[in-house]
Amino acid sequence: MYYGGEKNIKRNLKLFFIDGIFFMPTLTLLSITTVIPFFLETLGASTFHIALAASMSMICTFLSQPMFGALATRTKILHKTFGKILMLQRVVFTIFVLSIPFLASNHSRLIWIFLIFWGIFNLFVGSYSVFFVPLLLKLLPPDRRGTLRGIGFAIGNGLGLIMAALIPVVLGNIIFPYNFMMIFLLGCVFLLINATVFLSMAEHEDTEPREGLTTIQFIKGIPTSIKNDKPFRSMILMSMFLVVANALLTFYTLYALRIFDANENHIALLAGLAVAANAVGFIVFGFIVDKMGAVFNALLSAILIILAGVIALFTNSLNFLFVAWVFANLGSSAYGTVASLLIGEVAPSGKVPLYAGAQGITSLALSSVVLLVIAPILENIDFSILFIVVISCGVLSLLINRFSLNTLVKKLKSDE
Repeated sequence: MYYGGEKNIKRNLKLFFIDGIFFMPTLTLLSITTVIPFFLETLGASTFHIALAASMSMICTFLSQPMFGALATRTKILHKTFGKILMLQRVVFTIFVLSIPFLASNHSRLIWIFLIFWGIFNLFVGSYSVFFVPLLLKLLPPDRRGTLRGIGFAIGNGLGLIMAALIPVVLGNIIFPYNFMMIFLLGCVFLLINATVFLSMAEHEDTEPREGLTTIQFIKGIPTSIKNDKPFRSMILMSMFLVVANALLTFYTLYALRIFDANENHIALLAGLAVAANAVGFIVFGFIVDKMGAVFNALLSAILIILAGVIALFTNSLNFLFVAWVFANLGSSAYGTVASLLIGEVAPSGKVPLYAGAQGITSLALSSVVLLVIAPILENIDFSILFIVVISCGVLSLLINRFSLNTLVKKLKSDE
């Protein structure tokens, strides 16, 4: 399934390693769970605005993924097309970031312009899994997809930890809006460098051609693939609940801001703890996935998410929220190491873009609905519902993994 040749494998291993180094710091600087909610809160945004920003990360990806998925099925050399898409995405968002000082006189206007450009940015995110998953499975052998990438992600999270330490310094010492502009601009620089990584990969045409699809055929193929493939259907259900739980991380920050009056130092601490948890998580879970497989890592993710929800639900302390936050981010990193690799456990090689698109679209659709539904509940009732939903997602994912997906994947491997 993967494209061999030791020279090219080593080259691509290095590039996937570098990908993690430059991509992970942006998750701190452009974080939808910490910096962006704080930015919107500073502008006087409502809970709806913040929920909309978080849900747009999914809705826009959901809307564009069929188009990019169909494009991926028809693209012979994936890395060049993907690299160009990434470069365009990041240039457009950089233009917005540079315009923030000219828009900041009207906070309401800046909120909505940010949401528009954030939506455009996330439309391009629809290309991520449908290009990245086939590239990863094609260019790297199965036993070399976890550890080195995990170390690259960990180093990237180390850089992210430095970025997290800079956040309160920048926010506290540089006047608004230049403080947020500088944070976002640094994130864009990392993303632009990251895009060049994919333009540099070594790739030949597939020996087994992918099934070329139009956008309409791609959309029609999603329910068919889920209906007709039981292992894939089980994997989809398990992934959906993990994605929802991870999407709700945004509201942990809002909980800290609204209930405990968290300030920029607390936000920086949350960002730093998230980075540290992910740095440890990507190394540990990257090693585990090479040894134990993607399904086992997904099980660990569910367990950690449950622990996070339980701690947050049954304590009423900012310090315990920090503990819950660490477990939640460890759970997120456990899933992050295998979200792409789970496709390789169940997908026929010629249908990887379709299966990757189906996984992303179904998970994102449910997550965006949950985020928009839960926002008014948190605004008017109580944050405890947040952690009840988190725990429920973790438990359902664990049960599906343990009693369905694990058995079906073992059967697939025994039949090969």
